[in-house]
Amino acid sequence: MFATLSDRLADTFKNLRGKGRLSEADIDATAREIRIALLEADVALPVVKEFVGAVKERARGEEVSQALNPAQQVVKIVNEELVAILGGETRRLRYAKTGPTVIMLAGLQGAGKTTLAAKLALWLKEQGKSPLLVAADLQRPNAVNQLQVNGERAGVPVFAPEPGNGVGNPVGVARASIEEATRKLHDVVIVDTAGRLGVDAEMMQQAADIRDAVQPDEVLFVVDAMIGQDAVVTAQAFLDGVGYDGVVLTKLDGDARGGAALSIASITGKPVMFASNGEKLTDFDLFHPDRMASRILDMGDVMTLIEQAEKAFDQEQAAKAAGKLQTGDFTLDDFLEQMQQVRKLGSMSKIMGMLPGMGQFREQLENFDEREIDRIQAIIQSMTPAERANPKIIDGSRRARIARGSGRQVSDVNQLVDRFFEARKMMQSLAKGGSIPGMPGMPGMPGMGKRAKAKQPPKKGKGGKRVSGNPAKAAQQAAAQKEKAQSAPANPFGAPAGEEEMDYEKAAAALNLPKDFSKFLK
Repeated sequence: MFATLSDRLADTFKNLRGKGRLSEADIDATAREIRIALLEADVALPVVKEFVGAVKERARGEEVSQALNPAQQVVKIVNEELVAILGGETRRLRYAKTGPTVIMLAGLQGAGKTTLAAKLALWLKEQGKSPLLVAADLQRPNAVNQLQVNGERAGVPVFAPEPGNGVGNPVGVARASIEEATRKLHDVVIVDTAGRLGVDAEMMQQAADIRDAVQPDEVLFVVDAMIGQDAVVTAQAFLDGVGYDGVVLTKLDGDARGGAALSIASITGKPVMFASNGEKLTDFDLFHPDRMASRILDMGDVMTLIEQAEKAFDQEQAAKAAGKLQTGDFTLDDFLEQMQQVRKLGSMSKIMGMLPGMGQFREQLENFDEREIDRIQAIIQSMTPAERANPKIIDGSRRARIARGSGRQVSDVNQLVDRFFEARKMMQSLAKGGSIPGMPGMPGMPGMGKRAKAKQPPKKGKGGKRVSGNPAKAAQQAAAQKEKAQSAPANPFGAPAGEEEMDYEKAAAALNLPKDFSKFLK
């Protein structure tokens, strides 16, 4: 969503690099570029003016003029100001001290409230809560049925006493849901209300009546992040008509410019609490202003990636795989297991996009074919258990059979096997605290063993023994070695070890082998 803004800001900061001191002209030029970038991203004009003014004022201060690297200091200021307009701190749900916590959802038609209700319910369920979904949107056709389907997918019960489609009293349903939750010991109630327009006085009054009937602990305004500056007007209309405590942004994975996310918190004074960034029920999480600012500035979002990995990865399997890497027993079965765990995090392009500096590879990430992982999986699963355990036995005929079984080319099988050996070699080096092969300057991973100091190989003599650097001592060692070889029992193949090259034909004759056996020795 923030691709355009990220690219413009990245180009702006490139012009500052290498400057030991920023002049007034540099600061003005940077501020102008930031202003254009924000306006292109559809950020509300009052927010742009406030943001650029704060950046210019701080850039002219001592924190930049006395910094060793002024360009980095300006980036730091922009990051901090972005965090501020996004809401400052992460705002979490307030839970009721007694009785069920009531959360009411309100918003425009088509903002995605019904789907978001199920996402929020699943998220709360993962937090150890027992939520109840309430179908109080009796206006939109099939809204009740949609909530029931999504509730079933999330594994959360739905309270839907009325069929909807214009039939029923939403205020009565909302009021009855509190008694239902108390009776069945649900600690959170999520009320899904009908979508409405900011100018629709009747529907706004209905939302206010539902609010008065259930006395919610949190009223969340659900807004489509793709509607741009109009989101601010709508948010203000809802704030005046119904009132709300926090904002939920949906469709953050869209291709809009992201102006709504950067404008709402600053204009309304209400924090963005949650963000929905995909179609799956799991594509939902708390909104962290600092992490979103880092993404915009192409600094990545490693903390979110770590949190998702902790939820998706099996700790026992991960530890087992790490142990196999240390001992060198990592097989294609283990590789497939790890790949399947990574897939639980979501699409590879989304995962890679959370890493710092990946903005420059945005086009490659967008064009990444997610089906490539399925093809790799098909190739591995077309191998026998013995081949997966020891890929070295996969010869030409086996590769042809695997290619036929997976519907791929032999060249695809060759690439996979070769890449597996290279990746295993690199991972083993990192696991032991060494350097990546071919990259001698790259240190091992922190906390994964100490890096061994490089040692020169010892000088060796004929027999492979160490030879002293002292000539006299070296001569003594050579004489002792010769004496030991002469006194050793005779080698069955006719030559003392280390003295001369073995005569294989003479050795074979001494063994009295059957006739015509000699052809097997060639």
